[in-house]
Amino acid sequence: MLIRKDLKHVERNLILSFESSCDETSVAVIENGDHILSNIVATQIKSHQRFGGVVPEVASRHHIEQITSCIEDALSEAQVGYDDLNAVAVTYGPGLVGALLIGVTAAKTVAFAHHLPLVPVNHMAGHIYAARFVKPIEFPALALLVSGGHTELVYMPEPGKFEIIGETRDDAAGEAYDKIGRVLGINYPAGKEVDRLAHLGKDTFNFPRAMDQDDSFDFSFSGLKSAFLNTTHHADQLGETLSREDLAASFQQAVVDVLADKTVRALADYPVKQLILAGGVAANLGLRERLTTELEAFDNTELLLAPLKLCGDNAAMVGAAGYVFYNQQQFGDASLNADPSLEFDWMSTAE
Repeated sequence: MLIRKDLKHVERNLILSFESSCDETSVAVIENGDHILSNIVATQIKSHQRFGGVVPEVASRHHIEQITSCIEDALSEAQVGYDDLNAVAVTYGPGLVGALLIGVTAAKTVAFAHHLPLVPVNHMAGHIYAARFVKPIEFPALALLVSGGHTELVYMPEPGKFEIIGETRDDAAGEAYDKIGRVLGINYPAGKEVDRLAHLGKDTFNFPRAMDQDDSFDFSFSGLKSAFLNTTHHADQLGETLSREDLAASFQQAVVDVLADKTVRALADYPVKQLILAGGVAANLGLRERLTTELEAFDNTELLLAPLKLCGDNAAMVGAAGYVFYNQQQFGDASLNADPSLEFDWMSTAE
């Protein structure tokens, strides 16, 4: 077992946090769960762009190369040392197993060497708690998590408790953005540029809104992606040139319609104090604008948007979630391992 410091009340709680679930190596120092002293992010985007997506083996090697310097930079920028820390938090899943292992191993090493508590953090919980840097989360809350690997509606009855009420049955929304981005000639990651083009075009193609009228809160974007590809391939065969802006606008409108419609229905069934939008696709301006408009009909529900700069993968969000779990004394030990398929529990009443 890791040796733990006495868990006494301190005015200044400092957590060293690690994030390495995909293609970002990140280490941060977070004070009291809501103040960023440092948040170092070493991105690998340029290394993966030529492949059109993340290559796991390449990602793992970059994490190995970057992790030590990220730790040093995070401590230096925060102007703290190991003796000032109260705990170490780390993403242990979900994600790429090789990438996760680098962060988990580094976090366990620091925790063991400096006799600090080790706090395991679900990557998706980190995305949700990124909103804590805007203002405190009030419960019960509902989170719409939209990223390259996940699209979920998560009910949070209390701090640190997460229950899935709906998720994607195939492609995640962010994954679909990257796939259609290739057709539009956009480098990985494509989401930001598709969003920009969408604001310049019109919804002229009327792509399908899969499962929009379904009774469940689940999502499906595979059919939308296929419809987009079929439309562009058919135009190529006929020698027609389609508007990239209209294609992007039509695709994005279909995604936003389904995400917003499902979320509004969930809010009607699960009254909450806050709706949290989080994850990489939470930076999408079209989705933010739509949810802002939809929430005007819910007088008792506040829309809480994760900061744009913290929508992508980063260690600050892991530290924010880690602070909550630290106070709940949810600790790991030397046996902590990467869990690439980690997910929240399904709500017991969900069908």
